[in-house]
Amino acid sequence: MHRIKIPQPAIDRVMARRAKLHVFTDIDPTRTAHVVVDLQNGFMAPGEPVETPAARDIVPNVNRISAALRAAGGLVIYIQNTIDAKAKDEWSNWFTFMSGEKRTARMDVSFAEGSFGHALWPELEVLPSDLKVLKRRFGAFVPGSSNLHAILQARNIDTLIITGTATNVCCESTARDAMMLNYKVIFVSDGTATNNDDEHNATLGNMLAMFADVMNTNEVVTYLSKAKSKAA
Repeated sequence: MHRIKIPQPAIDRVMARRAKLHVFTDIDPTRTAHVVVDLQNGFMAPGEPVETPAARDIVPNVNRISAALRAAGGLVIYIQNTIDAKAKDEWSNWFTFMSGEKRTARMDVSFAEGSFGHALWPELEVLPSDLKVLKRRFGAFVPGSSNLHAILQARNIDTLIITGTATNVCCESTARDAMMLNYKVIFVSDGTATNNDDEHNATLGNMLAMFADVMNTNEVVTYLSKAKSKAA
């Protein structure tokens, strides 16, 4: 698990602006989705091309949030990073210039739909009522990436809880665009993971300062439980 330390300048800036850290505490679970980003074998299994060991540590927290949200009437969505002909054609500059030839070849195999690497990590508690969405960019909301926005709009979702990997890549990209599409975004500090503490904490600072309400798992579950009790 990452050693979480949100940069103090980000905290100071937020407190000066709004005088409180948390703004999305009055959650309506029926309009909330838990978006679990890329917790797939290709990112989590030992020896896979983009193995992120810290991502294995967050799975119990991810499962706790999913269970709490389902119990309160909310939706759980698993995002799956996908590399196919469409992705490589429409996002060619990433694959041609940025990814690296050897890495690209391994990634193509690992994240092809139906492969071992593409499958969700088996320790995730995935229920039949949960949704799965294929994603062909880092962020799930950028045009050409996925149909996540349409799915959420059809279900009248206005709040997103973001967990998954990598904190500073797909999770951050998804959260930034979600906020700018006018979703309320909760970014889970101990429910996201990346390569090291420095990158993780830098993203938490960015999220807190401009894009999301940064909470830990206990805080998210507590607010969901209160919302469920209030509704009852």
